[in-house]
Amino acid sequence: MSGGHGYIEALLGVGTLVGFLSGLLGKGGSAVTTPILQVFLHVPDYLALASPLPSALPTLLAAAWAYRGRGLVDDRVVRLCALWGFPATIAGSFLSARVSGPALMVMSALLIAGLGVSLVIEGEPPQGGGAPPATWKVAAIAIFVGGLSGLLANSGGVLFGPLFISVLRLPTKTAIACSMIVAAILAVPGLAVHVYLGHVDWTIVVALSVAAIPSSYLGARLALRMRDKSLLRVYGILLSLFGLYDVWFSLRGH
Repeated sequence: MSGGHGYIEALLGVGTLVGFLSGLLGKGGSAVTTPILQVFLHVPDYLALASPLPSALPTLLAAAWAYRGRGLVDDRVVRLCALWGFPATIAGSFLSARVSGPALMVMSALLIAGLGVSLVIEGEPPQGGGAPPATWKVAAIAIFVGGLSGLLANSGGVLFGPLFISVLRLPTKTAIACSMIVAAILAVPGLAVHVYLGHVDWTIVVALSVAAIPSSYLGARLALRMRDKSLLRVYGILLSLFGLYDVWFSLRGH
């Protein structure tokens, strides 16, 4: 269907759906968009992998705008993740042509699904009691997710959020708010490298962005209105579904 009849309309529909989920869950959306582009719109693999990344930046920023002035962002976590994740993302992006993508996608998808299930079963872990998260924990998450994001050409929000909750023990809405900002920051180096490598189709970028920006803001507004326990339950269920969906997609031969 790539370039065929209804192609732009389909991209707009994908952008609207993924944008809303991005705002609700604090993620860039590449983990969902890439399989859709490949399976249903028949976009070439390397373009489907990297083209959603540029649209993730304005999508995440639009969602983060809904969180402004609410005191939900942990500035220290954001700064540390940017400091350690930025170089990790660049390194991962340059290694993307040399590393087996399918195996990494399966492993990361299983991790996402596992984190989602654990959040549903265990609920929100006890808070840190006011003590800031240990620097080494924040750095480890940033390096791991940043490197993986560079390899897989996504912004990392789908992993940052649940790891902020389960490892750093941040409240759900704080974790989502921080995830949006960190993912937007780390989308920049990965985007620059993949543009340099010629992996981006700008028709896809524009269509996804036009639809995703307003819908991501609406998704974030809905997240803010939900009770923390309800939001965490929805968050965990959707993460589990995304993870299983990506496992299926990765194992089907793409």
